[in-house]
Amino acid sequence: MTPQITNLINSKLLLKWSPDQISGWLRRAKDTLISYETIYQYIWRDKQSGGLLYQDLRRQGKRYQSRRKNYSGRGQIKNRVSIDQRPAIVEQKSRVGDWEIDLVIGKSHSGAFVTIVDRATSFTVSKRINSKSADVVTAATTALLAPYAGAVLTITADNGKEFAHHEKMAKALGASFYYADPYSS
Repeated sequence: MTPQITNLINSKLLLKWSPDQISGWLRRAKDTLISYETIYQYIWRDKQSGGLLYQDLRRQGKRYQSRRKNYSGRGQIKNRVSIDQRPAIVEQKSRVGDWEIDLVIGKSHSGAFVTIVDRATSFTVSKRINSKSADVVTAATTALLAPYAGAVLTITADNGKEFAHHEKMAKALGASFYYADPYSS
């Protein structure tokens, strides 16, 4: 990190380039290999010494999370209960009240349908929603299943963040809520 390189980095940050873009540009235009991680470290060292380079980041100074970390808390559903803990009887499809829920996204993301299917009878209820936020999906789910509350024993969903308020749904319907294993159909 020579003074010439840091001046180039500073000028590109002022143009709102990301450290990843700067790293690629330095590699192509200047034949200089500096990783985006090194650029982030340079920015945070500058901040610690009272500098303002971090304010030129697109992320507006929010701390960068390394892509190399195996686990980050982003997007994790709290208190998620795995399908492995679901009662074995659900797999047999022999009783009414075990439901599967999913979201069907419309063309060009112009809306969505919450679809809920009973595993034993294939009885289906659905509702069109304008947003796939967790609050909207939770309200639609409880509204759809409220008339059948006595026949709602379990609900199984994929790991979409739209089902993040599973505890609220389970409490309102008196059911247990389970999540499928990631990347499993």
